[in-house]
Amino acid sequence: MPVTVIAESDPDDRRDQRIAELEAENERLRKIRDALIVRVESGSAHKPEPYAAFEHSVVLAEQVRERTEALNQTMDELKHSNKALNRAREEAETTRQRLADAIESIADGFVLFDHQHRLIQCNSRFRSYWTYAHLDVPPPGTSIADVKAMAINSGLVVEEHVNESSEGAVFLLSNGRWVQMTERNTREGGLVVLYSDITDVKNSEMARRIKALEESERWIRVVTDHVPALIAYVGADMTVQFCNKVYEAWYGRNGESPLGKHLENIHQPELYHRLMPHMQAVLRGNSVNFEFEETNDTGETRYMLRAYVPNVDEQGQVIGFFVLIRDITDRRKTALALEQAYDNLERRVKERTAALTGLNSQLRQEISERAAVEARLRDAKMDAERANLSKTKFLAAVSHDLLQPLNAARLFTSALLEHSFGPKAEGLVRSVSTSLDDVENLLGTLVDISKLDAGVIKPDVMAFDLRDLLNNIAREFRQMAMAEGLTLDFVPSSAVVESDSQLLARILRNFLTNAIRYTGNGRILLGCRRYRDHVLLQVWDTGPGIPEDKLTEIFQEFKRIRPTGSQPDKGLGLGLAIVDKISRMLGHEVTVSSIEGKGSVFSVKVPVGRLLPKRPTVDEDRLISGHSGLDGARIWVIDNDHAICQGMQTLLEGWDCQVVSAVSLEDLERQLDPAKSPVDLILADYHLDNDENGVDVVAEINGRRHCPAPVVMITANYTNELKQHIRELGHVLMNKPVKPLKLRSALNHLLRG
Repeated sequence: MPVTVIAESDPDDRRDQRIAELEAENERLRKIRDALIVRVESGSAHKPEPYAAFEHSVVLAEQVRERTEALNQTMDELKHSNKALNRAREEAETTRQRLADAIESIADGFVLFDHQHRLIQCNSRFRSYWTYAHLDVPPPGTSIADVKAMAINSGLVVEEHVNESSEGAVFLLSNGRWVQMTERNTREGGLVVLYSDITDVKNSEMARRIKALEESERWIRVVTDHVPALIAYVGADMTVQFCNKVYEAWYGRNGESPLGKHLENIHQPELYHRLMPHMQAVLRGNSVNFEFEETNDTGETRYMLRAYVPNVDEQGQVIGFFVLIRDITDRRKTALALEQAYDNLERRVKERTAALTGLNSQLRQEISERAAVEARLRDAKMDAERANLSKTKFLAAVSHDLLQPLNAARLFTSALLEHSFGPKAEGLVRSVSTSLDDVENLLGTLVDISKLDAGVIKPDVMAFDLRDLLNNIAREFRQMAMAEGLTLDFVPSSAVVESDSQLLARILRNFLTNAIRYTGNGRILLGCRRYRDHVLLQVWDTGPGIPEDKLTEIFQEFKRIRPTGSQPDKGLGLGLAIVDKISRMLGHEVTVSSIEGKGSVFSVKVPVGRLLPKRPTVDEDRLISGHSGLDGARIWVIDNDHAICQGMQTLLEGWDCQVVSAVSLEDLERQLDPAKSPVDLILADYHLDNDENGVDVVAEINGRRHCPAPVVMITANYTNELKQHIRELGHVLMNKPVKPLKLRSALNHLLRG
């Protein structure tokens, strides 16, 4: 509140001065009157006539009377002025007192400075900050700079934080309270400063952050404790900083937790020396995998498969490593048993063949026995594989954060594949890419099946044109088929159906993946048949076919039908199980027919829909502004993960794109002007730092531009609400982990309109 200080003279002095002036004027008039009377009465050589003298004296008396009345009137006016002046002085005093009371009633610290920024007035709240710390309160006349210096030098202010998003600075006082300083200018050039106590807000914010961290730690603990593997994190000082319950149960001595202990105190000396070379290798930045037997303190011996993965900071220094230990004792026993069984079987077959050469009936009996033994062995092997693979179902509870490093690794390897490093290096890169594909597919499949079982995925059914969906899938799988030596034919269609486009695409992708996996050298056909009330989408292949008695089993979890003579695949047997669950969720009928030796056809029946008119969301003329494919396309990448930014930039530059990457809008603004710099497309991650999201950031960017840029939004959030929101904005949505082939197809589609 601005305060105006009015300087005024003493009203008593002015009144006395006015009275003195009037009395002096009155005295002068009396003297003039007396002089005139004396002159008339005394006479002279030229004395007027008596009557004229009398008349003149009367005039003078009238003038004296008029002057006296004027003097009396002036005296009355002066008295009224004095009374008004006294009332004004009393009102000013009352106003000052009310202002002082108002300032004192303010709960915050209040300080008033004049136009030279010198202290005029402060309330008791401000003075209490100093008296509590046993310090002298700054006296009136102290400059604001001196007040701040006194607070810092005396130790009253412990910390100072400048928050650009708030109105002023925030201080931590010596009594443990937080105050926020707010400044306001007055009309006279002065300054009003308020010091608000925000300790409760700070404490609430700190409590919320601690609660979030505890909740995150609890979820990590829940996930890792339910994984059957031994999981731990070891620091560079070789001490265990985190471990799950399985790790504690195996390495805990006398019921004590291994947390905080050195590995030398956890492992037996012989085991510690065997592990030392591998630990030294991981601390040099190398990932290590190895297996051998080990015995715990209770004398139990198990065969363990270990994996050490280094943890590298931003400076490239190894600050620790992750430990994943899986118990493969049962798997090794099963493998040894199978090996012995096969050896015994081979020996028995040789003995029987040699002994029963001439006896047809006995030979048939031996063949039957051999077939029975082989069937039992196959069943035993399948049971062992099923038991081992079922353990991995626990990985479905892992959050999407596990996909972040896979996504970054996928981008880097894809970028490496764009360059030529020589046959040996290219082979290694392709091996890494293949391994990442396997990990990504296995993990994605497990997460998908768990989400379907848990009912997390909800269908978003709407009418849409099949043209874009089929074109994108055909373009994506045609290159995969060519890599396997197959021919993928595609019959386009513009039929309108009623379904969830993403879930329907998942069904078709599983059909095509199985077809490519089992066809070998042959031909695959993707197309659809139109009927009056439905459309039948089909995938034909010329593979080995499926036995009639196995047509229903292939849709069961972990069921794989491997044709005779084919190579074992790396799948989990969950692809068609996912198809079955999705089709039941959507109410779409899925059928399969097959002829052994000729091929199979997988079909999904989708109801016909009616497409409502929809306005275009992207300016097609701008999308086809002279670019052919990705050559020279100007792309901005916004992601809060530096590794993702670097990987995406490397990948896109390998496709001859001009790329600018940033972790936030502020980072992008430091590199260019978002309102004027040319851009053909924006790639943005949905989840950013500081409670920001990619939708708001691209909206801010396009809001400044004359023509908004098309957007591809990347996220690991699979909710229908977000998908619907992205669709309404006219953006393209891609889920993590991003497949480079699918990304390139989408970019080509957008840039070519």
